[in-house]
Amino acid sequence: MIYGSIVALVTPMNSDGTVDYKSLESLVEYHIAQGTDAIVAVGTTGESATLPAKEHIAVVEQTVKFAAGRIPIIGGNGANATAEAIELTKGLSNVGVAAMLGVTPYYNKPTPKGLIAHYTAVAASTDVPQILYNVPGRTAVDMRPETVAELAGISNIIGVKEATGDLSRVKQLRQLCGDDFLLYSGDDATAREFLSLGGNGVISVANNIVPKQFKAMCDAAMAGDIPAALTAEESIKELFSVLFCEANPIPVKWAAHRMGLISNGTIRLPLTELSTEFHGLLLEAMKNARIEVK
Repeated sequence: MIYGSIVALVTPMNSDGTVDYKSLESLVEYHIAQGTDAIVAVGTTGESATLPAKEHIAVVEQTVKFAAGRIPIIGGNGANATAEAIELTKGLSNVGVAAMLGVTPYYNKPTPKGLIAHYTAVAASTDVPQILYNVPGRTAVDMRPETVAELAGISNIIGVKEATGDLSRVKQLRQLCGDDFLLYSGDDATAREFLSLGGNGVISVANNIVPKQFKAMCDAAMAGDIPAALTAEESIKELFSVLFCEANPIPVKWAAHRMGLISNGTIRLPLTELSTEFHGLLLEAMKNARIEVK
């Protein structure tokens, strides 16, 4: 099982928009060295919506190869069409991922019945463990705890990434889904409290640029050491809001480039690089987090 501090990894790109595999390898090595517990490759922070299926699968496969069994890799397999999600799922089933993370179908606004049918079909197409992902602020559909509970009865659906920021859901999900069902926070700003309430881990954006500090916060919170968790959080919590000054992953890719973690901040349309008006804001937050900028 995958627990703790998990990074929703950015997908580095060359100036021409192609995937920068050299930087990707460096990112994997960086996170292993910093103690990150697992990597999500080509999730929504990894720009999954703009990578065609063949390229999407290739990036996940390379991430697995770079990790070489030293850290679990979770492959993003979400799509707004069930057929596309199944295509991704089948393509990822033989590349060595430890699990897959599937965001709710976006824009379509499926009913609970539709969500159950979607995830049931995706899970049936593979033996690889599946993690549900609820982020209504980006998808326009909220997967309620009751729907998650019904899906938790499927043997290879093992957990959910809950990104509403509603901490009351931790207790609801635990009561409805049982102690063995994995609960991951997808909201950095409430992650510490989520873990303190019994969550199993955090799939984080900020983790891209402060992995050591983020892991310290997660480890302390999961161990019940609230003072240590608060201390670790204090040094980085400003980033939890500033990294969303524009649509994710625009700010975090810019920050990663300024740190020298990736070759540049290139991002695929329709997203564009960070507006200059936010450069100072993000640099100040990075300085306060004691991040070295090159």
